[in-house]
Amino acid sequence: MEIAADVRRGVARLTRRLRAERAAGALSVNKIMVLGHLYREGPSTPGEVAAAEGQQPQSLTRVFADLERDGLLTRRRSEQDRRESVLEITPAGREEMERDMAERDAWLAATVAGLTEAEADLLGVAGRLLSRIASAPSPSAAGRDAALTPGPAAQPS
Repeated sequence: MEIAADVRRGVARLTRRLRAERAAGALSVNKIMVLGHLYREGPSTPGEVAAAEGQQPQSLTRVFADLERDGLLTRRRSEQDRRESVLEITPAGREEMERDMAERDAWLAATVAGLTEAEADLLGVAGRLLSRIASAPSPSAAGRDAALTPGPAAQPS
């Protein structure tokens, strides 16, 4: 559990620092989250975006509307289900996303440049492992509870 806590704390601190490196007047975190999803995953329904980001679609309605108004995403009717819409990042939205990533990447690259070669290599491995962990399925509540419950005490022989 100590490793898990160390990883969680490190990721949380890095997340806060990367947010701090964003330019003044940059898009909100929710807007970047939506654009980031569409940038990585391609066209998606509002429900797919919300589910992937752990949100309710209703809580992102205003974000979707603002991004559409600003020309950063488009909304069209789904060909499979005409009642549903599909969101897609526009070239301007892609450019905004790339600018936002470049600002954070510049700080991170400069910081990593101060590490030893071995530390930088280790950080690269850690980054790939963090991506793998982030993609892992969530354990069920029962599985999570079982993982936290100590096993039977060792019996003396």
